[in-house]
Amino acid sequence: MADLLTVARPYAKAAFQYADEHGALSEWSDMLAFTAAVAAEPTVAAYLQNPKITSAEKAKGFAELCQDKLNDAGKNFVALLAQNKRLEALPEIAALYEELKSQKEQSVDVEITSAFTLTDEQANKLASALKQKLGRDVNVSTAEDQSLLGGVIIRAGDLVIDGSVRGKLAKLADKLNT
Repeated sequence: MADLLTVARPYAKAAFQYADEHGALSEWSDMLAFTAAVAAEPTVAAYLQNPKITSAEKAKGFAELCQDKLNDAGKNFVALLAQNKRLEALPEIAALYEELKSQKEQSVDVEITSAFTLTDEQANKLASALKQKLGRDVNVSTAEDQSLLGGVIIRAGDLVIDGSVRGKLAKLADKLNT
């Protein structure tokens, strides 16, 4: 896993730099997200790992799958990845690109998982508190997981805040077992 991240980092930086210089951060974000999803598809992943298929054939086949979702620069990027046998790194490239984009835009994607559906007021209140704590704009998405019993789990990049009843019970059980 670390090796794939190491391989993906320079490509993500190059894509980000190109997109930033051309004012196309969102466009590249969409292209990379789409190509990452395509590369992660099991049938496509097997195709990309087939040693009998040449890099040029992989690039052509992959570009055909993505057709109208890629502009010329995106097609060139895919061809470069294929030439260097790095198409399977696309999910990591996309994730690293999004981190760079978030840093540039001073924003962070936050996922709030709660035991019950949050009202808009509750979500906005949490978003406001997180914006103040993180010092960045936050893009909130919510999910529901009834196994939490109550409370919320907040994920913002590497930061995880577990305020769920299930999490508190697990901590209590650990303390009692030690």
